[in-house]
Amino acid sequence: MAGGRSEREAEFVAFATARTPTLFRLALLLTGEWYAAEDLVQDTLATVYRRWGRVAAAANPAAYARATLVNTHLSARRRRSSTERPVPEPDAGVTHDPDPALRATLLGALARLEPADRAVVVLRFWEDLDVAATAELVGSTPTAVRARCHRALGRLRDLLGHDLHHLRTD
Repeated sequence: MAGGRSEREAEFVAFATARTPTLFRLALLLTGEWYAAEDLVQDTLATVYRRWGRVAAAANPAAYARATLVNTHLSARRRRSSTERPVPEPDAGVTHDPDPALRATLLGALARLEPADRAVVVLRFWEDLDVAATAELVGSTPTAVRARCHRALGRLRDLLGHDLHHLRTD
């Protein structure tokens, strides 16, 4: 029995080590805050660990972890009654972004969207998921995702105050 548990734990550690950077990137885009993203990833991995027996047997454990992260984020945002607004931390390190100013501007605008709108935009355009996959992750219909995405992109255009038609939106 102990050998089975150690093997399962080793499998989880390997999974968590491999998936943490991707989960963190998604969490950072969803939360807009470094520390909140770290907490979200930790909560997600704790949930996945508790269910590792089922998750490891699933067809796509990475998709399960991503869905858990998105659902954990949206649930936490619904429970929070605070009116605080996240402010992106300035990047202290070297960046590989072709335009760091544009990235900072976009992240600031994303932080001002409602959490569900931000989740749809991040999943559609940063994670490059199609409408059906996004709808499944956020627990909505494809029609509702398209409508939310349309409204969120309009809000981003209003927030940014300039034309974003040159950015890919399909």
